[in-house]
Amino acid sequence: MENCYHCGDACLDGAISHRNKIFCCRGCTTVFDILQDNDLSYYYDLDKSPGSTPKTIKGKFDFLDNAEIRKKLLEFDEQDTQIVSFVIPAIHCSSCIWVLENLNKLNAAIKNSQVNFPEKSVRITYNASAIDLKKVVELVCMLGYEPSISLQDFSKKEKKTDPSLIYKLGVAGFAFGNIMFLSFPEYFDVNEFWLDRYKTVFRVLMLLFSLPVVFYSAQDYFSSAYKSLRSKILNIDVPIALGILVLFFRSCYEVIAQTGTGFFDSLSGLVFFLLLGKFFQQKTYSFLSFERDYKSYFPIAVTQIITSQNNKKRTLEKQTPVYNIKPGDHILIRNGELLPCDATLLKGEGLIDYSFVTGEAEPVAKNKGDHLFAGGRQQGGVIELCVTKAVEQSYLTQLWSNEVFTKEKFTEFDTLTTRISKHFTLGILSIAFSAAGFWYVYDASKVFNVFTAILIVACPCALALSAPFTLGNLLRIMGRHKLYLKNAQVIEQLAAIDTVVFDKTGTLTTTSETAIRYEGIALTPSEESLLTNTLRASNHPLSRSLYTLLKDHNIQTLDEFKEHIGKGLTGTQNDTTIKIGSYDFVGGNTRNLVHNTGKQTTVHISTNSDYKGCYILYNRYRENLNDVFESLSKQNHLIILSGDNDGEQDQLKKRISTEVEMYFNQQPGDKLEFIKALQQTGKKVVMIGDGLNDSGALAQSDVGIALSENINVFSPACDGILDASRFKQLPAYLKLAKQGVHIIKWSFVFSLLYNLIGLSLAITANLKPVYAAILMPLSSISIVAFTTLSTYLLGKNLSKKP
Repeated sequence: MENCYHCGDACLDGAISHRNKIFCCRGCTTVFDILQDNDLSYYYDLDKSPGSTPKTIKGKFDFLDNAEIRKKLLEFDEQDTQIVSFVIPAIHCSSCIWVLENLNKLNAAIKNSQVNFPEKSVRITYNASAIDLKKVVELVCMLGYEPSISLQDFSKKEKKTDPSLIYKLGVAGFAFGNIMFLSFPEYFDVNEFWLDRYKTVFRVLMLLFSLPVVFYSAQDYFSSAYKSLRSKILNIDVPIALGILVLFFRSCYEVIAQTGTGFFDSLSGLVFFLLLGKFFQQKTYSFLSFERDYKSYFPIAVTQIITSQNNKKRTLEKQTPVYNIKPGDHILIRNGELLPCDATLLKGEGLIDYSFVTGEAEPVAKNKGDHLFAGGRQQGGVIELCVTKAVEQSYLTQLWSNEVFTKEKFTEFDTLTTRISKHFTLGILSIAFSAAGFWYVYDASKVFNVFTAILIVACPCALALSAPFTLGNLLRIMGRHKLYLKNAQVIEQLAAIDTVVFDKTGTLTTTSETAIRYEGIALTPSEESLLTNTLRASNHPLSRSLYTLLKDHNIQTLDEFKEHIGKGLTGTQNDTTIKIGSYDFVGGNTRNLVHNTGKQTTVHISTNSDYKGCYILYNRYRENLNDVFESLSKQNHLIILSGDNDGEQDQLKKRISTEVEMYFNQQPGDKLEFIKALQQTGKKVVMIGDGLNDSGALAQSDVGIALSENINVFSPACDGILDASRFKQLPAYLKLAKQGVHIIKWSFVFSLLYNLIGLSLAITANLKPVYAAILMPLSSISIVAFTTLSTYLLGKNLSKKP
């Protein structure tokens, strides 16, 4: 009986011949035609018979015509951008991922789609003015991927975990234990009548126990190796799959030919420890990766407006962690701040940039009473909101992982493990063929045993285990010490850093303790109120410092507000316009007596084009600043880029005793180009900034780290967030990243030593099953123990640092 070319099912009701292919039904032929006609035939190259038979869906999703239901299903609904997520149980292979992430080729109204393979879900962004939600679902169903939509609990999108890894690990562990038990008489060459009599039975039982290990527990390694070879790439799973196959077939040969007991113990032990490593990696990343609890990974706060208990007419502003915000709370969002949750606009005029969600930087105007979605960024003045929906556990973190902000510098084929595994695979194959050639000349009877023995003992289990154990532990350690990295690859990038670039204001200085004095013409009460309200709308560190000083002055809503990046602010109320910023920006001239204020950091003010004066800020630098720079200078080139004037240059030189390059009057674009120029000379750059004006530089750098100081400033361009209170530990974090890579390399060295011992036995035709049974599990266990203990000790050392 023939099988369907599309879905692989048997053609029970008669085969349908179409375009020289065999199909089981008209549904499969329709999907095949759609893929062929839209240049998506590569779908069938990724896997054999990858599809699912489309089901009859006529009328099944009519409930999606209901606006209320659509509203509750949609994660985002603004203008021509709508986002919805579905669980699709039929996702099972790379072909499924590929076709679902190419839905835009089937219908241009679908902007993009992202598959989360472990959760078997797809997140689709589409244009509702061109295609409605019902047609989106019907298109997905037509391809054979019917989504699971439960109307009873659509508001609760519970995470469904795939238990298959647990099952595979359990099967491998059960088989490993039993095979080891059956192998003991062979290890110690016990001469006992009943053991000798049933030796063949024991060997057959070991073979039977190994079958589910090879064909079930290890199937993912075979699948990955096959796809890797087809893509002409040698990943870590190629030598692993080769080793498993050689172990199995040689062991089967020995048992069937009754020439030995085989290597079933080594085989089951290898698969068991590999799966144990994968299980640890999965558990670590589910806790630490950006699918994780937003509490752990978003150390940002939002300004909550609360009523004073002493004076009910007076409101207070309080910084509150985003995860403590509840529906009904009133929050304040300033220019450049991120909306952490869905809310209704109460006061002010919203100009919301949803590029964080959609990738399209076209601000949307919002008025009082309008609904705002989480993930937008306010681009106008200050607005007051009423929260309608608490922060969802993974929504903000999912936005950070949006492909719009993915940096090409991190690719899975560029990781340390993949690079080494490529050379390892080629090296082992070269040794195996060379040894086989040697023995073919001197003793042809040993060629098969030597060739297979080399592939058996050289299986790179340590390569597969060392990186996930080490990097997983380091992610947890750094997160515990308030450096929150986007993914494990960032650690590898940090280890390669040789240049550290700092922003000054808000990074080297702290906004919490700044001495300020005013020089110039005294401001009227109405001008002071306008100044306060203009500063209130900005998130620049200097604005925050001044606002802290002036916040008791009559809080009101501005008629107009604009922030000119790198220059200053303008605010309008009634007939008065105020400018706050640099001397040139506010329209100063040389006749102004207060212009010559020395070289301190200054914020100048003018109202209705009349220069008033300036606030002089005496910056307070972070504690241990010199210690941080001294530690970093030992292995790194240090640079300070500042948008301010060079008034603080002398102060910085007094505070920092080591050699540092300093550049002032740097606009955001200048910073980006400066970092790009460094990279063109071969430098590996980490940028430390406040995440507001530095977003371009953070995105351009090899690693961008945003410093967080209890304000709602977050840049999707950054690769990590560092709590400002841990700034002094920055050298320790960079050192820890380098030490982590060293641990991985040392584990490779230890693995090499095991392989050298095993290879010396294999090449000389002296490898016995008992040696393999000892060496392979010992290699895996020792590598896991070494990486875990080493990272634990490094974490303890980090905890001891003041």
